Amino acid sequence: MILYRPVGTEELRLIENSGNRRFPPRLPDQPIFYPVLNEEYAIEIASKWNAVYNSDHKGYVTRFEVEDSFVSKYETHVVGKSMHEELWVPSEELEEFNDHIIGEIEVIRVFEGT
Repeated sequence: MILYRPVGTEELRLIENSGNRRFPPRLPDQPIFYPVLNEEYAIEIASKWNAVYNSDHKGYVTRFEVEDSFVSKYETHVVGKSMHEELWVPSEELEEFNDHIIGEIEVIRVFEGT
């Protein structure tokens, strides 16, 4: 399954430090990791949130693939409009999730706010 993840610069650097193969552990106050199911939603978050509210005013959209048989165990959650589809991966399962990423996590869009 192809998934997307909007990230800021700090998270992107951690992804790059893994050789573009893993997402970093969640912070203690972040109980879920939520990749999104469509590029349009990821663009909305990266451009309207990350690029506006992050200290460096940059947002990135990453794309990656996860084994279908593994990712199918996670339910899709709609968190707004019908296009706002996310998978909710409990933080404690992120390492296992990372183990099922196929290939590299790639940056497909970059946004800069003011």
